[in-house]
Amino acid sequence: MTARNPINRLCKPTLPSPLSTTRTAIHGSSHQTPWRRTWPTRPMATVVPPVMQDSASRNGPTAMVFMNMGGPSTLSEVGPFLSRLFADADLIPLGRLQGYLGPLISRRRTPKIQGQYAAIGGGSPIRRWSEFQAEEMCKILDERAPESAPHKPYVAFRYADPLTEEMYSRLLDDGFGHKGRAVAFTQYPQYSCSTTGSSLNELWRWRTRLEGKEPEGGGVEWSVIDRWPTHPGLVEAFAQNIEAQLASYPQEVRKDVILLFSAHSLPMSVVNRGDTYPAEVAATVHSVLTRLRFQNPYRLCWQSQVGPSAWLGAQTSDTVLSYVRKGHKDMILIPIAFTSDHIETLYELDQEVIHEAQKEGGTGIKRAESLNGSKVFIEALADIAKSHLASGESCSRQMGIRCQGCKSERCLEQKRFFMNSGRNIAEVIR
Repeated sequence: MTARNPINRLCKPTLPSPLSTTRTAIHGSSHQTPWRRTWPTRPMATVVPPVMQDSASRNGPTAMVFMNMGGPSTLSEVGPFLSRLFADADLIPLGRLQGYLGPLISRRRTPKIQGQYAAIGGGSPIRRWSEFQAEEMCKILDERAPESAPHKPYVAFRYADPLTEEMYSRLLDDGFGHKGRAVAFTQYPQYSCSTTGSSLNELWRWRTRLEGKEPEGGGVEWSVIDRWPTHPGLVEAFAQNIEAQLASYPQEVRKDVILLFSAHSLPMSVVNRGDTYPAEVAATVHSVLTRLRFQNPYRLCWQSQVGPSAWLGAQTSDTVLSYVRKGHKDMILIPIAFTSDHIETLYELDQEVIHEAQKEGGTGIKRAESLNGSKVFIEALADIAKSHLASGESCSRQMGIRCQGCKSERCLEQKRFFMNSGRNIAEVIR
């Protein structure tokens, strides 16, 4: 049985815009969103003061921008969220019919998805968790990295408020357009062109639209934390949550509990192009199992397939039912590619996969807690950010290497921009 997944369930938070906006339908190229915000023009006489260093800082203040997919905070936001999601060819490639099929699919799925968000409380909690994690991380950074303080938290979502363009406008309003330092910190630990890559494409696009190719005042100076799949703090946070759930089983069966690591799947067309995501997810799994000393049987599976095309498997729902029917009653589902709760955990895993397995007799199937407010995880975020700020590098070395089958000029230009923003200037490999 495949999961009854209505969207490509990569969901995460939202924010009401602080700016007045209008929405205009766009019927352009496949990478454009179907809803575009029209921004009020700044009066020419308005001068935005540059961000200023305080007495303790040499390089601050620093904007720390958490990038993620986002998710609708209310049921009324589900439609626009799905419209943006299905318009993104980086995430859901629909070919030359993207501009037609994307809006059609999103309209048809909206009522069903609204029902699922209603079942988890009326909206996604991801915005709340993302804002909390960013704010707590910045507090730690202010203490441990005073040379780049103060650290100001921002959130930029790809498909829900606060959208990338809203975040960018806030950066400029806050004075970062005068060579202010900003770090785009992906909240996808494992890199994929369909997630982090799409968010960076959108960030680069809005940088060009709002600042121009040669910004007055120097523009925002960007660097990128583009992946962190095996960071020790991330691994420890996952391991502690798994150990906590293992402790809920009787001692005599604990070592036989199957650990099922579940990550969001990808279309095989993306995988075969050379996307690094499957390998980086596997690296996270191996690191966690090493920390746990491989004491339990395990498997890696993939959730949230949508549509008739081939996706990376085995599917999480199929895996759970298969093991239950083979007599395995005790399993822990571990959302290994998500940094907080959202519809994939609260609905797909908790209310679909586990519920269906229980009907088949899987009475011992549970889910490990998501990272959410884990102090270990937030400490890890601060450590990753501190190391990045101290390195002076614009991004990882891996970001300069394109997927073997990549033919996207947008991807090439985005990589060139971010790689040339810091000290590790290098030619992007074609």
